[in-house]
Amino acid sequence: MKKRSVVEFIILVCVTLGIYWLVYLYKAKEEMKALGADIPTFFLFFIPGANVWWMWKWACGVEVATKKAVSAGMAFALIFFLQALGGAFLIARINPTAVVETPPAA
Repeated sequence: MKKRSVVEFIILVCVTLGIYWLVYLYKAKEEMKALGADIPTFFLFFIPGANVWWMWKWACGVEVATKKAVSAGMAFALIFFLQALGGAFLIARINPTAVVETPPAA
């Protein structure tokens, strides 16, 4: 997964009144799917009831992407109960296992 700045994440969530939280969930989902996680379509996040299941699958993706450095249970609890604030904590936990992106050679 891509390294992200926790401070930048918090600022963007505040400035966009929470919309960046949704953008982060979607982008992280795509990155985790590229690493082999099984996460369904983001559309389910907006359906009551299905959104809890989708968040669980997303949390399982975090566990896959971090090679179990962050457990699915912890990731789920953070995003379910703390929402964007939990996302900031998760970014801090994911960053040590994230891949540093290097620009392609010209």
